[in-house]
Amino acid sequence: MTSPMHRRASRPVFCSIVPPHLLEHLARSGNPAIAAVARRTLVADAAARTARALPPTASATTPAPADPARPLRTVYDAQRRTELPGVEVRGEGDEATGDATVNRAYAGLGATFDLFLNAFGRNSIDGAGLPLLATVHYDENYGNAFWNGEQMVFGDGDDEIFLDFTLPVDVIGHELTHGFTQHTADLEYFSQSGALNESVSDVFGSLVKQYALGQSAADADWLIGEGLFHPNVQGTALRSMKAPGTAYDDDVLGKDPQPGHMDDYVRTSQDNGGVHINSGIPNHAFYLAATELGGNAWERPGQIWYDVMTGGALTPGTRFDEFAKATVAAAKARYGDGAEIQAVLKAWSAVGVPTD
Repeated sequence: MTSPMHRRASRPVFCSIVPPHLLEHLARSGNPAIAAVARRTLVADAAARTARALPPTASATTPAPADPARPLRTVYDAQRRTELPGVEVRGEGDEATGDATVNRAYAGLGATFDLFLNAFGRNSIDGAGLPLLATVHYDENYGNAFWNGEQMVFGDGDDEIFLDFTLPVDVIGHELTHGFTQHTADLEYFSQSGALNESVSDVFGSLVKQYALGQSAADADWLIGEGLFHPNVQGTALRSMKAPGTAYDDDVLGKDPQPGHMDDYVRTSQDNGGVHINSGIPNHAFYLAATELGGNAWERPGQIWYDVMTGGALTPGTRFDEFAKATVAAAKARYGDGAEIQAVLKAWSAVGVPTD
């Protein structure tokens, strides 16, 4: 039997950092240029999602690294087309190129590998040294980044709303964490389990950034995608774990719809049942637990969330309350009846998710 720590998802996987509801809002913009780019991105996303549902074609293969303490990274250039993976432009150990986007992708893959190895003792996102692949310069003015079940893909943005998607390292960490989830709990990408899938990516994406910068929970900004918006956009990031619903409020983008409490849970048929929206609730719970405990968030709270994801207690359809109860059990199993379990209980109570 396959261990839950190394289980491979059987369902097609396509997870993007920019939610479809935001792109659909931009597609209705009164600015023809912004609307056209958003529609093009939505079409490209639909094509990539469909491709994941088809039998796999031949793709790039990379041998597992000989040294389990080192990543094996390969970055490709799509040359503004949509064929994957593209032309190889930088392999593991190669010198930096003259393309800053390539170099940021390479560094971000490494930062994510470092967090999982050094904080959790995990050899790559699958626990078995999975090579980390990324394609940059995908499509024309593509306004998204995604994990397609095998690799990362980054757009250059439109320079009107979005800048280069390799700029925020937490975007890279977020998308690679979908691969971690794929190989562990395999949370179904719909409704509450899908929101948990997105939240886990935000949690570990934020931890990648905090670990790379050496930030404590108190020092971190707890923003996802800070630096991704064009300076003219009235917003700081795609999401805020500290204050869900406050990341942006812009005439073109609209207002951040994320709730931070179950009283405001959004029931919708869009975005696979609101997976990018309702993720604000478990996101805020992690933030509250991390700041209550203090210190480095990848240590005690991060370890608890990691234990839940790799412990085999979750099912693909896990709901918020089931996940919350699993974090309580994990806190108790690792730390006993101390500050950790109290912080976790307090955090879930504060966002209205029961743990009993």
